[in-house]
Amino acid sequence: MRAVARVCLAGVLAAAVAAPASAQESKSVALAKELVAALNAAKLDAIAAKSTSSPDVFVGALYFPGSELLVISAKYAAPPFLVEKIGKKLYRDVYVDLNSASVPESRVFVEDAGADGLKAKREENQPFDTYDAGGKHLMFDGDWKKQKLNEQDYMKAFAAADEQYTQMLTALLAEIKKGT
Repeated sequence: MRAVARVCLAGVLAAAVAAPASAQESKSVALAKELVAALNAAKLDAIAAKSTSSPDVFVGALYFPGSELLVISAKYAAPPFLVEKIGKKLYRDVYVDLNSASVPESRVFVEDAGADGLKAKREENQPFDTYDAGGKHLMFDGDWKKQKLNEQDYMKAFAAADEQYTQMLTALLAEIKKGT
């Protein structure tokens, strides 16, 4: 009887240790929540910044309170033009410029449904996050088979997208903190 109890206890302990690792939040969750709080406090629905990764890359975001955060990052052919707009706090204009006149192959677009950071899977009947980069569109709805991926490749793609989104959010947070 004791041997059976030990095996059961070991199984329960192993599951308890493994569960938090799989349920761990993405890196972007805390940053998205922080950005949303800062946008709400500043009464802004848009923000834009120069990326820290490259002098000709910019990041812009539109925020729809309680709904979603649309974030784009891209190279721009005339960086001084966007620097001037950011200096004048014309954030929505920068977002529009990045969507329409940026270098297409450099464009990264994140649709953060819920404005709460990227999630690898959404609850049933809830909107899911999407990520577009390099001509590849990913839907983080938990259905990797529909996207012709295996689970490992799906999670690898999610981790890369989350890392990119984290960098984008970091640049935006730095900009909004300058103004407050």
